[in-house]
Amino acid sequence: MINKINIILLSLFTSWFANANSTDYKYLTLAENLSHPWGIAVIDKDNILFTELSGQLRIIENGVLNPEPIKGIPEVLFAGQGGLSGIILDPEYDSNNTIYLSFSSPDEGKKTNTLEVIRAKLSSGSIEQVETIFKASPSRRTAAHYGAKMAFLDDGTLLITSGDGFNYRESAQYLDNHYGKIIRINSDGSIPKDNPFLENKDARPEIWSYGHRNLQGIVVVDGIVYENEHGPMGGDELNIAEPSKNYGWPAITYGKDYSGATISPFTEKEGMEQPIKYWVPSIAPSGMTYYTGTLFPEWTNSLFISALVPGDVRRLEVSGNIVSEEEILFNDLGRIRDVASSPDGSIILAIDGQNGKLIRVTSR
Repeated sequence: MINKINIILLSLFTSWFANANSTDYKYLTLAENLSHPWGIAVIDKDNILFTELSGQLRIIENGVLNPEPIKGIPEVLFAGQGGLSGIILDPEYDSNNTIYLSFSSPDEGKKTNTLEVIRAKLSSGSIEQVETIFKASPSRRTAAHYGAKMAFLDDGTLLITSGDGFNYRESAQYLDNHYGKIIRINSDGSIPKDNPFLENKDARPEIWSYGHRNLQGIVVVDGIVYENEHGPMGGDELNIAEPSKNYGWPAITYGKDYSGATISPFTEKEGMEQPIKYWVPSIAPSGMTYYTGTLFPEWTNSLFISALVPGDVRRLEVSGNIVSEEEILFNDLGRIRDVASSPDGSIILAIDGQNGKLIRVTSR
């Protein structure tokens, strides 16, 4: 009898201890019935811009969704994985109201399209002074693997992820095109004078790194560029991206083709970089943020990667190129397309779908 009581008490204590040390959070719905929410840019805790893949730029103002989309968005190709994708604020947004948008744009008079990046000033209910600062070349006949995520380096230059276009994967290993690359430009679209391939007459001067597949998240942490990208069937990657480096796709991969066929028998090759982490089977990584908030102190200084399969967020403890811990969070919401940090320490999630949502994760 005493042993049974001890076992029950031990079980209750273990349960209490586990709950006492687990993170206590709740979900608040900021917006719903959205058309494939894709990218998030947090202005402040009550004002959030986000894109809908179908071509709308939306804003939550003072905590409430404005029912009217922001006007002035250029023509967007909404097909397959194409649409209005990435958004980022200028580092001086508070003084210049400048934003950057990435999207798939149809080529005039052709049955092709490409990745385009614009910058514009956000005014009352519209964007103005719209300038195209980058267009990927050559154009494509597919509507997949655009990349279309952006991050600013500490020197003010802009990194843009440009996917391999799905059917153009071999091009990721060549420097005469923008497929499977990270692009680096100045915020006005000009080429930085220290880009790594400027002296190579056969290379596009905007290229910063190459050998990528479909890069869906990119953040800069203390000067280190972390990027995640979809593998094929397995082999999703988290990389530290550096200028001039070759990340191997499709010459090396930890994944297989969707048919089950071998893409490459190699996972390593001289002169090609290794991921600091990879996932088999795939998690389909999407957005990424670095959490420095203190609302959830046990998560401070963690890398958060949203994922589509089966749908969750991966919290990674990363020091340099070492991933020491992985925790699965928010796995009861469905496909999570993007994740962002808010100044109040809460976390903003974009839930994918034709009836998508924007969710705030906050403390109880």
